[in-house]
Amino acid sequence: MNFISKAIFTSVLFFVAAVSAQSVATVLNEKGSFRKDLRFSVKTASQQETFVPVTVIKGAQNGPVFSIVAGIHGYEYPPIIAVQELLNDIKPENLRGTIIIVPVANVEAFQKRTPFINPLDQKNLNNAFPGSSNGTATDQIADIITKEIISNSEIFLDIHGGDANEDLLPFVCYYDRKDTPDNTKLAQNLASRSQMSPIVSYPYNLTQTDHAKYAFKQATQQGITALSIEAGKLGTVQKENIDMIKNAVYNMLEYSGNYHRVGFKTTEKKAKVLNRQDYIRVPEDGIFYSHLKSGESVHVSQVLGYITDVFGKKKQEILSKTDGVILYKVGTPPVNKGETLFCIGYSSKK
Repeated sequence: MNFISKAIFTSVLFFVAAVSAQSVATVLNEKGSFRKDLRFSVKTASQQETFVPVTVIKGAQNGPVFSIVAGIHGYEYPPIIAVQELLNDIKPENLRGTIIIVPVANVEAFQKRTPFINPLDQKNLNNAFPGSSNGTATDQIADIITKEIISNSEIFLDIHGGDANEDLLPFVCYYDRKDTPDNTKLAQNLASRSQMSPIVSYPYNLTQTDHAKYAFKQATQQGITALSIEAGKLGTVQKENIDMIKNAVYNMLEYSGNYHRVGFKTTEKKAKVLNRQDYIRVPEDGIFYSHLKSGESVHVSQVLGYITDVFGKKKQEILSKTDGVILYKVGTPPVNKGETLFCIGYSSKK
C-alpha cells in the first residue's frame, strides 16, 4: 500500500470510528491522556447535511492547546494527506498539552473533488468566517470551527495549498497585528522555526466588528496566535510537499512545547521575509499564457503573460507592477475576470 492509499484507508477508518460530538471544551476538561474522534453535525433548513470531523489528542502533561485545520478547500490535497499522517503519528503519551485537529474541514468539497467551494451551497469556506449557526452548510461549518476550535485554541494553524488551478510556492504566513505584539511575536517565531521559506507577513487592519473571512485571520482577530502554511499546487498530491508540511508542523510543536521527537534536531536556517503583496487580477475572461512559475523572481514592467480570446487573438499583456517573487499564480489556461492571476510577494522597510 503506497503512502496515498494508506492515508485514504486511515481516513475511511477515521470517519467510521468517530463518535457524536461533545463540545470541545467538555473534552478538554476530561482527565488523563487520550485521543477522541468527534463529529459535529451540520443540518440546514433546506435539508443540507454534512459534518465536521475533529480529533482531540490530550497529553498527560500540561501544555498549550495547539489546533490544526486542513481541508478548508477540499481540493488542496497535500495538507489533507499530511494531516492524515500526523493523526497516526502523534501519540498522547508523547504529548504535552493538547492538539486539536480538523483533518478535513470541508468534507463535501473533498469527497466531490470540488475546487474552492462547498458543492452543497456554492460558498467558499475561506470567505465565510466567523460563520453563522443558522446559515447554510458552509456558514455552519465556519461557525463550528470558530466556536469549537478557534475559541478553544492558544495557537491556531490553518494549512492550505494550491487548489486545482493554482501554481504555488510553499510558504508560511501570519498577520502583523500591531496591538497584540506578544501573539504576533510568537507567530513570527513559530513561522521561523517551521524552517519554511519564505515567511510572508500580511498587514492587519480589521476592527473587532469586521468579518475576518479567513480562518486564521478570524483567530488573529480573536486575539489568538495564528498562522498558516501554504504547500502543494495544482490540485495534485506531491510527497515532497506532504513531508514539508509535516516537518514544519513538528518544528512548530517542538517550539510551542507540545511535542518532542526523540533524537531529532532542527537545523536552523535563515528564511526570506516578504512583508508586502501585490495582487494582479484577471482583467477579462480568456485564455492565459505564461512561461513563468511560482517561486520565480520578477521585476517592474516585466511581461508576465498575456490573455487571448477563444480564437487565439491576443487581448491583453499582463505586466508586473513591482520587483518580487511569485507566491502563486493561475497555472491553467482558463481565466475569469476578477480572479487573482498573480500574487507577488516583496519586502519593504516598515
